[in-house]
Amino acid sequence: MKFITTPISGLVIVEPDTFKDDRGWFSESFNLKRFRMGLQSLKLEAPECFVQDNVSSSKKGVVRGLHYQLAPFAQGKLVSVSHGAVFDVAVDLRVESSTYGEWFALELSDANKKMLWVPAGFAHGFLALEDDTRVSYKVTEYYNKDSERSVLWNDTCLGIRWPVLSEYYLSDKDKAAPVFVKLPG
Repeated sequence: MKFITTPISGLVIVEPDTFKDDRGWFSESFNLKRFRMGLQSLKLEAPECFVQDNVSSSKKGVVRGLHYQLAPFAQGKLVSVSHGAVFDVAVDLRVESSTYGEWFALELSDANKKMLWVPAGFAHGFLALEDDTRVSYKVTEYYNKDSERSVLWNDTCLGIRWPVLSEYYLSDKDKAAPVFVKLPG
């Protein structure tokens, strides 16, 4: 596994080793020991464990997010795509961070096999770029409905440069998400 830092401290792109031959390819999609060692090599805290695996399927144009949970239920997420492609976004909500309120995005796809480690303290969301896109994410805390929060995906204050599509599909809850209000730091 290769661990690549991003401009936002704590967010890490993970590239699993892939072995190809004339039959196809093989990749170890996750190894807890290697994952922990990779984060620790970057001087980042590694999660104790993942407690839940989630999978979603979306048609092209579906936006999911930007979601997060409040402490003590804040979730770290390891996000990957098993089929299709997404424009994946994380927004730094850590008030004490020098990158508070900043966002990072990249394409995750079945073709590039990249993953994104999104530690607790970030809002996360994605835009499906293809039909039947399947996103998987391991989380470090169980879902807790009462601590669930969201930020409006296209809030002009955040200025996320989403890919332009002819149509976007959102849940009513995501359409009604509040805008980001930067707290004094």
